[in-house]
Amino acid sequence: MALGSETIGRKLLWSIALPGLVVALLGVGHFSREARQAVREGTHLEALALAEAVASTFTLPQAPGAAPHGAVADVMSADTRLFRSVEDLRVLTPNGRIRWSRRPAEQGHPHPEAERLSATGPETARSSDRGTEVVRPLGGPECSGCHTGEAAQRMGVLQVRLGKPALHRQLQTVLQDALGAMVFFVGILALVTWLSLRFVLTAPLKRLSEAMGRAADGDLLVRAEAKGTDEISRLGAAFNAMLARLTSMKVEEIDTHRDLQLVKEKLALKDELEGRLRELSLLFDVARSLNTTLELDELLSRITHLVVERLHIPDFSIMLLNEEGLLEVKHAWPQGRGLEGHTFAMGEGACGRAAQTRKAVYLPDLTDSTSIFARRGLRGGSERGSLLAVPVVHAETLLGVINFQRPETASISAEEIELFTAVADQAATAVTNARLHAETVKLTLTDTLTGVPNRRHLFQRLDLELARAQRFGVPLALLMVDVDHFKRLNDLAGHRAGDETLRRVSDVLRTRARKVDTLGRYGGEEFVLLLPQVSKATAVEVAETLRRAVAESVTLSRPGLPGGHVTVSIGVSHFPTDATSQDALVDCADSALYCSKRTGRNRVTAFEPGMEVHPGRERSITAPPTDAPSTPPAPSGIAKA
Repeated sequence: MALGSETIGRKLLWSIALPGLVVALLGVGHFSREARQAVREGTHLEALALAEAVASTFTLPQAPGAAPHGAVADVMSADTRLFRSVEDLRVLTPNGRIRWSRRPAEQGHPHPEAERLSATGPETARSSDRGTEVVRPLGGPECSGCHTGEAAQRMGVLQVRLGKPALHRQLQTVLQDALGAMVFFVGILALVTWLSLRFVLTAPLKRLSEAMGRAADGDLLVRAEAKGTDEISRLGAAFNAMLARLTSMKVEEIDTHRDLQLVKEKLALKDELEGRLRELSLLFDVARSLNTTLELDELLSRITHLVVERLHIPDFSIMLLNEEGLLEVKHAWPQGRGLEGHTFAMGEGACGRAAQTRKAVYLPDLTDSTSIFARRGLRGGSERGSLLAVPVVHAETLLGVINFQRPETASISAEEIELFTAVADQAATAVTNARLHAETVKLTLTDTLTGVPNRRHLFQRLDLELARAQRFGVPLALLMVDVDHFKRLNDLAGHRAGDETLRRVSDVLRTRARKVDTLGRYGGEEFVLLLPQVSKATAVEVAETLRRAVAESVTLSRPGLPGGHVTVSIGVSHFPTDATSQDALVDCADSALYCSKRTGRNRVTAFEPGMEVHPGRERSITAPPTDAPSTPPAPSGIAKA
């Protein structure tokens, strides 16, 4: 630390030297004034005594024959030590002329100040810087010996003026020498004091201040000089002890900071590990929950509840890609907002963009009008907060998009985006498994050629409908349909044409059946149609309608069939009119169909008692066993002609 100009040494120097100098100057000034006053008073008395001595010479007796007042002239011209300090000594007549003077040339001439000096008055004496002047009137008793009468009272004026005496000049010289000596002494004293203060006080304090400055800048290893036993040395020793303590405290602080840093790192790693464990636990729960069901609708419902409850997402929707290539909302939360069925095209909105790019799209602020992805949202959804759209992709196949939304802006962190993406991957696997399961179930219950339920599914539906009819006391009709001359069709046009004929016949039957009706392939060229809650007469009318529709709709380009078009024969049985069990109901319909075949084909026959015992008919095998194949062979009781 650099010291300023106002050091403590200079302050002490000024505090010592300046008062001393002032006291010395005051003392010299007082002595000079007293000395001058004493010299002036002495000169004043000397002038008065000299004037008295000169005036007394007028009273001295005169020698016979001598000039009048010769003694006065002798005194005026005397060169004694008494008169050496006299500058002017004159005797003036009453009219102002100089009678006697130490300067003979002035005698007889008027005095320039005759008016002032000749003024009547007592003896006066005045002193000034130029000297001391005494004006003494002459006359009176001292002149009565020579002069008489009134003239003796006013004989003239004696003027004595003394210059500065030698003592005064000597005194000034002494004072000047004393003043010079005092200044020299003060200078020497100041120099000695300054050097003493510099080496004894200022330099040690400067070194101590520099050490303190380095310590203040962070250098705790610096040490101050602590030699000696004076106060500065003790102060340096105390400062060194303080620095040693601070050094040890700094070392402890560094160690503590390092330990705290290690603890913070461990806590951060622990928190990160706990977060990862929570994420893994969540993903495990999601995977376990999603893998417990293979029904797609139930699966989507579970995904919705898991996201809302475990991920704290108050606004959520899951979309799947439909047959038209659009993103369709299948499940949404909160419920009851009418979002299900809402569709988005590829590239439309954040979800469409996520589906198009196969990457997650994050909108931290939905109110930001500059975002091109926020121009369209879900109707009924929140228009504020943040939105994350994550594509649901499995094996490079886009399945849909999951939308995570919170009402606060920028409320989804990067770690949560990673977690939500993992949840979407789990959902993609579960949705794929559910769809594969649904496809497998569909294949086991559906005829692959015509797309209608196969014989296994047909008998399951028949058992269900018959149980419902028996419980609620409602009717149930069964129509057994057989394609006429199907064997001849295969022989003439080939099996491919036969398969196409079966598909077209099933399409005609399916499009004209009700939603509550069940159409299934019974086997070969035979179909069964279940009509719940239909009377026997109505069932016959429906059968006739179907027969005519097939005859009018299904035509062949190859000749060989009667009429050039495909026809069907139909047998009708009814519960509870004709039978009360599944086997009996199917057997009655088969008996009526056999009757339609042998009576000319392309006709509808309702079951009548006795048809089942016709000698040319073999009883058909009805319900298949539980381990039977999905597409059993055609019943043997009907001739394929």
